[in-house]
Amino acid sequence: MNGQKNFEPAYLRLLESGEAQQRIQQAYAHLHSCDVCPLRCGVNRLAGETGVCETGVRAQVSSFGAHFGEESPLRGWAGSGTIFFARCNLRCVFCQNYEISQTGRGREVEPEELAEIMLRLQAAGCHNINLVSPTHVVPQIISAVLIAAQAGLRLPIVYNSGGYDSLEMLALLDGIVDIYMPDMKYGDDEVARRYSKAPRYVEINRAAVREMQRQVGDLQMDEQGIARRGLLVRHLVLPNRLAGSEKVLQFLAEEISKNVYLNLMDQYYPAYQAHHYAELNRPITSQEYQQAVAIARQLGLRRLDQRQRRVFWE
Repeated sequence: MNGQKNFEPAYLRLLESGEAQQRIQQAYAHLHSCDVCPLRCGVNRLAGETGVCETGVRAQVSSFGAHFGEESPLRGWAGSGTIFFARCNLRCVFCQNYEISQTGRGREVEPEELAEIMLRLQAAGCHNINLVSPTHVVPQIISAVLIAAQAGLRLPIVYNSGGYDSLEMLALLDGIVDIYMPDMKYGDDEVARRYSKAPRYVEINRAAVREMQRQVGDLQMDEQGIARRGLLVRHLVLPNRLAGSEKVLQFLAEEISKNVYLNLMDQYYPAYQAHHYAELNRPITSQEYQQAVAIARQLGLRRLDQRQRRVFWE
């Protein structure tokens, strides 16, 4: 199974315990007065009402397929089986996927169809099921994963989020998600509020990452270098030190693990509405990126993914 020969995903144990249906019911109960994400809109999504994420009772899928642009432990040689969900609970003014996250380019699917997509990705040989922007559709994902598992899904589940996740939903994902891959976007709350409309981002994001690390630990790979379980963190360096990289990296080194797998990303460029903000209206410089790398090294972070794209402003 493409490098996963001795791997058993966490969700199989949940099925064997007989708790699957209870977990689904608990998750869907949160849609009645929605508190699925930290924004806690309070709308009744079960009745078709929508809040900030503009998503009702059904998840919206934008696209899916084998993706070769992810980190090497995820993409391997056969690709990461990505499912891109439309909409998002964040409003990042520089979002590079804004057509999906902000304009809702996608179609509604029932959990059974979402499960079928997962099985198709497995049949295509992908190394994992990579759920992109999943935060606002956790109940639907839990249902789909458990349906797919009953039909033969055996790949690890990757939870690929913006890092603005609720502890209640993460508790429901415990024993379902094998690999957590959150963003840590900011080290300052006011910056997060200005550019992503995310109140208390730093506190919420750090609590989420702590819980993810508690559940799955440091990233583990098999003998072929394919990720099986653990935490992988992404941090995008922003121009003019707006991401607060030093604070983010210090938190990871001191409170998570010096062995955390960290993708320190250099590919920022002004997208979506970034041109309205002079401080964001340029790519980062090579010096800005190398400063972040140097800080990570000084803090003792050992597992840096530096697959650079070189979109630099000189």
